Amino acid sequence: MKSFVSLFLMSILFPAMQAKLYTKCEMSEVLKDMDGYGGITLPEWVCIIFHSSGYDTQTIVKNNDSTEYGLFQISNKFWCGSSQNSQSRNFCDISCDKFLDDELTDDKMCAKKILDQKGIDYWLAHKPLCSDNLEQWSCKKL
Repeated sequence: MKSFVSLFLMSILFPAMQAKLYTKCEMSEVLKDMDGYGGITLPEWVCIIFHSSGYDTQTIVKNNDSTEYGLFQISNKFWCGSSQNSQSRNFCDISCDKFLDDELTDDKMCAKKILDQKGIDYWLAHKPLCSDNLEQWSCKKL
């Protein structure tokens, strides 16, 4: 019984991180305020996120010298702070773990900052996969 009470208290004090696996149409709806930002269309964003994270907010990719987090695969080398990289520049002034939840306001703000400073080529999927023939990335409501 004692372990049950401890487990219960832990679940209250440290709630599970809320993650979400989006569909294409859900992603379009969530990102609609980014349509046209920096000249990037909504289908381009939807395509980039699909190829970067598969629309999964908890995607983490470890590279040789950095780790990338969340839908936009934001790197801890320059954009967010993490315990794995104490040398991070943290230009978005945020913990990388914040990119793993289902609250996307901070993710989108950081993505816009990256776009402003580095351009769309920060996301390697853009040029080969998301720069033309974008019809499949549009969500048509029935």
